[in-house]
Amino acid sequence: MGRPFWNLDWILNWFQKYLKGGKFFDLFGVSMIIPLLSHHVKALGASPTVAGIVGSTYGVLQLFSSTIVGSWSDVVGRRYSLLTCLLLSAFGYGLLGLSTSIALFVLARIPVGLFKHSLSICRALLSDLVSETERPLVMGHFNAASSVGFILGPVVGGYLTEHEGGFYLSSLVCAAIFLLNAGLVWMLPWSETLNHRIDANSNSNNSKSYDKLKNCPVRNHHDHSSSTTACGSAGASCWGWRDTNLLQPAWRQLTSVLVRIRMLASSDMWDVFLVRLLMAVAIMLYYSNFSLAMEERFDLKPKVTGYLISYSSMLGALAGCLVGPVTHLYGNKMSALLLHSTMLTCSLIFLYTTAPNVWQVLLTSTFFAISTTIGRTCITDLELQRGGAQASGTLIGAGQSVTAVGRVLAPLLSGLAQEFSPCGPPSLGVVLALIAVGLLLIRTPKWDSKAKVKDKNH
Repeated sequence: MGRPFWNLDWILNWFQKYLKGGKFFDLFGVSMIIPLLSHHVKALGASPTVAGIVGSTYGVLQLFSSTIVGSWSDVVGRRYSLLTCLLLSAFGYGLLGLSTSIALFVLARIPVGLFKHSLSICRALLSDLVSETERPLVMGHFNAASSVGFILGPVVGGYLTEHEGGFYLSSLVCAAIFLLNAGLVWMLPWSETLNHRIDANSNSNNSKSYDKLKNCPVRNHHDHSSSTTACGSAGASCWGWRDTNLLQPAWRQLTSVLVRIRMLASSDMWDVFLVRLLMAVAIMLYYSNFSLAMEERFDLKPKVTGYLISYSSMLGALAGCLVGPVTHLYGNKMSALLLHSTMLTCSLIFLYTTAPNVWQVLLTSTFFAISTTIGRTCITDLELQRGGAQASGTLIGAGQSVTAVGRVLAPLLSGLAQEFSPCGPPSLGVVLALIAVGLLLIRTPKWDSKAKVKDKNH
């Protein structure tokens, strides 16, 4: 018999290439819209206060929906949850392209705010597909692809806006991109990948679960055999992306989601999420008044500041490719790498705050882009290590909710800090980063001891 068309390496490469390309186009489409939203709301006749309230709608919805949708992807499977998020996001952006009033604009932001979690589900899917040692490398490339998309999107969006009806055209192009992604997701070889991963995983123990997240919720055992749980023998993972019955009773899906969220809330992972929150706010404070501070401190023109921001963004994209080698250099000790990257980020924010000239700002921006990129990958990988890969959707969703809290707090703290000095926001960021470093110094030994005990048991 000839060699089968589907082989494991080909299938996994197919998935990874789609996920990286899909994330690029996802953020490419979204970044075409984001810079234009405030202008469009103003053109619809909204006052600054109303525009602010409308703009916060998306963030508030993301805050509450991230964990729920992430957990839901663990329950119904990655395929159906990803398709649902892509299609509803496409509907939201399409409706945004047809919005001719503030009410319709707000209505269009609701499905996007509730279901724009395709990137989180893609991250969870990647953690399902690769081993724990490969995960930082793959996640780094994944983040690099998204950074490139976020750099190019505003350029295309700005070009389209110069033409009549440019905002509406940009919104419809974004909706078309999401529909295209949904079609590609539908065409992926899900069943073949599932069979290969279960067969490969049944002979290994690479699913290491810490704390209280290592038990799978009970699914509907009356479904077809392809819908039953994959938590069979010891060491096998609950592959959340396997096909399940999406039409199972809503109350059963809701119960499973609530069980997972309750398990996460009762787990000993508060320290990891607190570090994420502190560093997210610190980094946002660094960027919050960057353009204004450059103008007031060094008389830098907005055009030059824009070049500096673009330079930093490009370095952030390239830094995603460095995550794998750096992780290998640290022997996959993510807690140590996270501690060192956090200390470096804290030092760079301090150097930026006290910079006597633009050249020091340029130097700090160079290394700041690298340290923050590595830090974001580390904190996500550490969450998955501590919580277990079978709860990856819930964990990544919870991480996004924590970051959303930071997006709510950062503008408020930045405004208060700017009352004292243009350097107020980054100075406050230094304080928060120092607290994160202190927390890591206290908690890292405990994380390492747990990891050593777990490795001995395996």
